[in-house]
Amino acid sequence: MKQIQRRLLAAAGAAALTLTVAGVGPAGAATQTEAVTGPYQLNFSTALLYGGIHPDAQPRGANDWGCTPKAGTQPVVLVHGTYANQYNSFARMAPELTWAGYCVYSFNYGTDGTDAAAQLPGVYGTTGLSGNGDELAAFAATVRERTGFDKVDMVGWSQGGTIITDVLKKHGGAGVDDVVTFGASHHGTTVSGLSTIAGVVGVTDLTRAGLGQAAVDQLRGSDYLTALTADGDTVPGVDYTVVASRYDEVVTPYSSTFLEAGPGATVRNITLQDGCGIDFSDHLSMTASPRLIDITKRALDPQGRGYLRCLPNAPIL
Repeated sequence: MKQIQRRLLAAAGAAALTLTVAGVGPAGAATQTEAVTGPYQLNFSTALLYGGIHPDAQPRGANDWGCTPKAGTQPVVLVHGTYANQYNSFARMAPELTWAGYCVYSFNYGTDGTDAAAQLPGVYGTTGLSGNGDELAAFAATVRERTGFDKVDMVGWSQGGTIITDVLKKHGGAGVDDVVTFGASHHGTTVSGLSTIAGVVGVTDLTRAGLGQAAVDQLRGSDYLTALTADGDTVPGVDYTVVASRYDEVVTPYSSTFLEAGPGATVRNITLQDGCGIDFSDHLSMTASPRLIDITKRALDPQGRGYLRCLPNAPIL
């Protein structure tokens, strides 16, 4: 049980350690109102450290409203994961996408300050997924309005991938072209059995108070996920690329992230290690996997072209 809790709380715990080292607390974070553009990072650990000190930072290259995307592409909305933020989730991917000619936009969502996890600066995505999906829908509408594009692409990590589905189910796929998700909790997670244990001992309320409604919503068999997938995994007119890592210890089993294509949708389910056995990315470190970034570029490319790097990427947990 202790090992399970460590895995679930790894991101939040690392943020707390960051704040202790840096001498930054919740009150200090509350006074930071101006967005800071953080540096390009090669791995999640350094991005997490920087994001703990600068909880409202945005990744380099994101939210340039004067950006003109390369021919045949549309704006790309990046959606962070649970207990994470826009910077530590995309500190490597966002700059690399912009260097490839894409215009990327990101934001922080999902905090009302009522759960324990949300007290940590830089920790977002703790509130219920339905409301978080509404925030994403509003942000995507803003991107379409300000850029003048009818459609956007969406890239989501962990919970970010799941609330993309929330948006598509509520609003349809008319405003979205391509979707890329990695480590997404599409069908829920056992978190190495935590959902089963929670149901047996009746600790759901404690989980909500401590870890936020997002943790409850992402447990396998939750009311939220049951309703979300009741009519299938996909919506017509959207191309999905879904990436999983064999070493994902948060979304378990890792294959639960894969989607089944419904009418009018295209789904490519990809295991990150296929063709690259030296990529040992886990749930956290996959955000900085060169291969995953290249898979994302290829999925967003109008002709589906792009070279896939195969480089070592170590796990964090």
